[in-house]
Amino acid sequence: MLMTDIHVRTFIGPALRTYLHSIAKLRMDVFREYPFLEEPDLSLETARLKRYLASKESIGVLVFDNTTLVGVSLGIPLALEMEEIQKPFLNRFHDISTYYYFGESVLLKQYRNRGIGHHFFDVRETHVKHLLKYKHICFFDPVRPESDPFKPANYLPLHDFWRKRGYVHCPDLQCSLIWKGPNEDEPSEKALTFWIKDLHEDH
Repeated sequence: MLMTDIHVRTFIGPALRTYLHSIAKLRMDVFREYPFLEEPDLSLETARLKRYLASKESIGVLVFDNTTLVGVSLGIPLALEMEEIQKPFLNRFHDISTYYYFGESVLLKQYRNRGIGHHFFDVRETHVKHLLKYKHICFFDPVRPESDPFKPANYLPLHDFWRKRGYVHCPDLQCSLIWKGPNEDEPSEKALTFWIKDLHEDH
C-alpha cells in the first residue's frame, strides 16, 4: 500500500488544542493493546494531555491518513509532567530541569513498520536539541514479566530499536502509575522503568 495519502504535521504546545480530543481517543485505542493493556478513561486521558497545551516547549507529531488522525507522538519538559513521573528523578537528586520527557508514541496497527516510528523520534529529538537547554531525553516503558499470560505470541518489544537510537535502559529509575488493566475490578498501580539518552555530546 502506497503512503500517498499519509502526511505528518508537527504542532507546538497550544496549537495541539484543536486535536486534543482526537489524540486522547487514539491513545486510548492503542493503550488497550499490550504492553499497557489499559482500560480507557477519556476524561482522565484528556485531562492529562492538557498539560501539553500549556507549554511552548511541548511538541506533538501527528500522522494523518487524509484527514483521519492515525498516529501521535508527544514530548514535554519533564518539569511539567506529572509528579509521579518526576518522582524517581527527584528521589535520586537529578536536576529535572535538564530532562525532556517523551510521551508515548501511538500508531494504529495498519500503519506500523513503515518507518514512522523513526520519524517520531527524529522530529522530537531535533526539537529538543533546538531548545538548547536540555541534557537528557527520557521516556518510560511498562514492566511486564517474561511469562506474561497477556503477551501476544508475535509481540516484539522495542528495546533494540531504542538502543540503536542511543537510549539506555535504567531499571533503577522506576515510577508507578494507576490504571485499570484486564481482569481487574479496580485500577491498580503499574510499574514503569525509564530509558534515557544523553545529549551533552551533541551540544
